[in-house]
Amino acid sequence: MLKYFQILTFISFSLLTAQAEKVETVYFEFDKYNLYSQQEQTILDFIIKTDTSTVESIQIYGYCDDRGNADYNYKLSEQRVNTVRNLLVSYGFNKNKIIIIEGKGRVLLTENILENLGEIRSKNRRVDLLIVKKNSFGKGIYNSFQDKHVVGDRIYLEKIYFALGSSKLNNQSKHELDKIAKILNLNREIEFKIIGHVCCTPNYYNDAIDRATSKRKLSVNRAKSVFHYLINKNVNSLRMSYKGVGNKSPLGKGAEFDRRVEFLITKM
Repeated sequence: MLKYFQILTFISFSLLTAQAEKVETVYFEFDKYNLYSQQEQTILDFIIKTDTSTVESIQIYGYCDDRGNADYNYKLSEQRVNTVRNLLVSYGFNKNKIIIIEGKGRVLLTENILENLGEIRSKNRRVDLLIVKKNSFGKGIYNSFQDKHVVGDRIYLEKIYFALGSSKLNNQSKHELDKIAKILNLNREIEFKIIGHVCCTPNYYNDAIDRATSKRKLSVNRAKSVFHYLINKNVNSLRMSYKGVGNKSPLGKGAEFDRRVEFLITKM
């Protein structure tokens, strides 16, 4: 039963973040958001062992166990996140690298689990620290939004991919775009173009066929899907545009990586 729950936790965590890697977890007592000295030492050890020159950003997510009111637990998870964030900053960690701070509320149990229930709940009362490594794609091409960009920078985001012949956003892509929307709404000076790509199409075609419409506008429709999703997340449409480029810019990493969108910075 515990193994089943751990599998569910892993799946939900894999949908939580794309480029980020979970590197540390801090656990809390029931109904508490303060840290004891041993838990604070975990944060300090994390800072000591982290080579900040390789870190693009930090993401912090907080959770509670399944007991109690949903609204109360959401607030408690936010307090836990803020405790960790404040501790990181007090120890000298660059606050500008902490780009996402989010309380996720309680982790619900899908079944009436009696075996190892206490252990499961104790592991759900936590804050996860995730690291996004600095870009390794070359000059002007990034795998996340930066503190500063210049016109012409391209942001290639892993995990925003599409099924073959589809322009429909899956849940994983939506979750990634939710995080991007938060960043964009904090950096309103950025203007950009959303560029859609396709794979597996002969060079004599300009684009692939979108199976939903039977029209050869698949890369355009992929970019358009992202455009409208960001509008629904309160990103001003005047800041962005979209276009499709077909299969003209393959990454050379495999077909699934070419069923993607990128962001091109057009104004700062």
